[in-house]
Amino acid sequence: MTKKIRVGLVGAGSSTWSGRSHLVALPLSPDFELTAVCTTKPDSAEAAREKFGAKLAFHDFHAMAQSPEIDAVAVVVRVPSHYEPVKAALQAGKHVYCEWPLGRTTAEAEELAALAKAYGVQTAVGLQSRVSPPLMYMKDLIQTGYVGEVLACKVSLMREGVLARPSSRTWQRDGSLGANTLTIANGHTIDALRFVAGNFAQVSCVVGTQVKQWFETDTRKLLDVTAPDNILVSGCLTGGAVASVHVGSIPWAGSGYMMEIYGREGTLVAKGEDSPQLSEVRVYGAQKGNTLSELPVPAKYAWVTPAMPQGAPYNVGQMYSAFAQLIRGGRNVGTQPTFETAVLLHRFIDAIVDSSQTRKAVEVAP
Repeated sequence: MTKKIRVGLVGAGSSTWSGRSHLVALPLSPDFELTAVCTTKPDSAEAAREKFGAKLAFHDFHAMAQSPEIDAVAVVVRVPSHYEPVKAALQAGKHVYCEWPLGRTTAEAEELAALAKAYGVQTAVGLQSRVSPPLMYMKDLIQTGYVGEVLACKVSLMREGVLARPSSRTWQRDGSLGANTLTIANGHTIDALRFVAGNFAQVSCVVGTQVKQWFETDTRKLLDVTAPDNILVSGCLTGGAVASVHVGSIPWAGSGYMMEIYGREGTLVAKGEDSPQLSEVRVYGAQKGNTLSELPVPAKYAWVTPAMPQGAPYNVGQMYSAFAQLIRGGRNVGTQPTFETAVLLHRFIDAIVDSSQTRKAVEVAP
C-alpha cells in the first residue's frame, strides 16, 4: 500500500452531505488521499475530479471498485443507493467506509456485514458520534466513576424543518426508503447514548408521523408522508438505569441536542445546537451538590489536524483517522463503528418499531 491510503468516493456532489463533510475532511487527512470520485454521469464526474483535485473520475462505481489504484471506497450517497456500491467494493476486496444507515433495511445491512467478513476487509460506518471527542470523554468519565452508579439518562434532539422542502428532498417522505427521522436523526442520537452509557435491555416506544403532508416548495404541491417525524423511546439500560430519548422533527425553533446522565455521585450533560454528528458539543459536569460547570475536553481525544473545521467535517475526519488505524494495523481503536456496529443498531431500530406497532415493551437483543 502507498504511504497514503488511496480512497475512491462515491457521491461527490458539493451541495450534499459529502460536500459538507467528506470532501472537506479528506484533503486535511494525513492518512488518506482522494484518488477518485464517482458520480452518475461522465460530465459531473469530471467536474468533481477537477474541483476536488482527484486523479481519476468514474461514472460507474463497479469500474471504480475494480481500479488497482484504489485501496478503499467511501460510499456517501442517498441511503437507498448504499447497497450496490458497497457490495461492489467489498467484492473487489476494498476496504469500505459507508455512511449511516448501512442499508435501506436490516437485511441489506446484515448481508453487507457478512460480505465484509467473508472478504476479510476493514469497514467503517458513519456513526460519527462514537468518535466525537466530547462524547468519548463522557464515556471515559462514566467508566472511571465520575457519576458513580448511573441511575437515569435523558436525551432529546428537537430539529426544525418538517413542513416544507424542495423536490430534491421530498423522496425522504417514503418511510420504506430508510432515510428519515427514525433511522437518521434518531439512529445517530440513540447510538450516542448507547455508546456513552450502555445498551438498552428493554424499550417501550412510540413512532409517529405527526405531520402527514409536506409542501413541495418548487412544485407547490402537498405530498403525503409515511416517514416518521417523532420517536419516543423509554426503557432500562443493561446496567439498570432508567432512560428516555425523544427525537423530533418539528416545525419551528428546535431546541437542539441535550444528553443528561444522572448518577449516584454526580451528573454529566452534553449540549449542542444539533446532533453530535453535526455540531460541536460541550460537556458539563457536577459532583455531590456542586453546580454544573463546563469540563474542557482533553486534547488526547482529538485525532485530526487543528485545521479541521468544527461541525460536519470534524467527526468525519475523526472517523477517517480511526479507519486508517484499522486498515493499517487491523486494530480497532475502541470506538470505531464498523458494519457489525451498524447491524446491531439496525436491529435495535427494528425493536423500536416493533414496540410502537404492538404497543408493548420489547426486549432488546445484546
